[in-house]
Amino acid sequence: MNSTPHPDALTIGFDIGGTNLRAGVVDARGGLVETVSVATPRVSSEAEEAIVALVADLRSRHDVGAVGLAVAGFLDPQCENLRFAPHLPWRDAPLRSILADRIGLPVRLEHDANAAAWGEYRHGAGQGAGTWVFFAVGTGIGATLMLDGEIYRGAFGTAPEFGHLTVVPGPDARLCSCGKKGCLERYASGTALVDTARELAPRFPNSQLAKDLGTGADVTGSTVVGDARLGDPLAVAVLAEFADWLGLGLSFVADLLDPELIVIGGGVASDADLYLDRACSVMTGSMVGSGHRPAPRVATAVLGGSAGMIGVADLARQLLPGSRLS
Repeated sequence: MNSTPHPDALTIGFDIGGTNLRAGVVDARGGLVETVSVATPRVSSEAEEAIVALVADLRSRHDVGAVGLAVAGFLDPQCENLRFAPHLPWRDAPLRSILADRIGLPVRLEHDANAAAWGEYRHGAGQGAGTWVFFAVGTGIGATLMLDGEIYRGAFGTAPEFGHLTVVPGPDARLCSCGKKGCLERYASGTALVDTARELAPRFPNSQLAKDLGTGADVTGSTVVGDARLGDPLAVAVLAEFADWLGLGLSFVADLLDPELIVIGGGVASDADLYLDRACSVMTGSMVGSGHRPAPRVATAVLGGSAGMIGVADLARQLLPGSRLS
């Protein structure tokens, strides 16, 4: 194996989620050469062992120069320490150095939304954009602000947390996993679809979705989306309410940051035809100065669920000698 890898060498990108560890070998053009996946261990030492083992497995077949890890959690501004991740086993851990020592390759640590945004910037919907926002809508809401090719992190590494802006005040607002109530992601995320369906079900007694909820069937956000595609009246109403909340959230982004582009990613991006037109209409109507200022262009991500792996693998490639952005 070369001691000084070429900057266009293959790199490995990890998407470390609460359910699965996914790893992909990525080339310099953002192409996935091979992917592997295992269940995420619940103990930090076992999770580290799993990452090391996956790297060793992929290196047995590919000449890899660096490793990137995209994690759903709070990092320090230098991306050295994983401070907290609600669905991962590490707490205040110097994860980058731990894994770099064990793997024996340069390692890059990055927040999962930032990694996905970087992937879209380099190889997807964000190419060529200057001031733009990646808005990841899945189990919750993650977001990234990019300014002229740089990820904006804020003073302490946590910006921007649009998903935890309070949109419904008061004691009756939905409780969020962050500990607050009324957060945007409790009304405009994949998991919020089920909560909204339960709230609206009494209005649609003849809906099959309402009947499923009443019988205790396993109803998920994907169930609601699928029923909406079939024309179920309750599911259609749920998607309309989701679009209204999302549009309000996007108007906050527009008013706070005035970006040229907002890219919608995450698990619900593939179903944007069900809600995005309405959400954009709500956004433009809710913006300050509506009708008298340009609205940001809104697009959907193109890299899908691989954006985080591709993005963090590209960031890891920058650690190689002679690296450059092409």
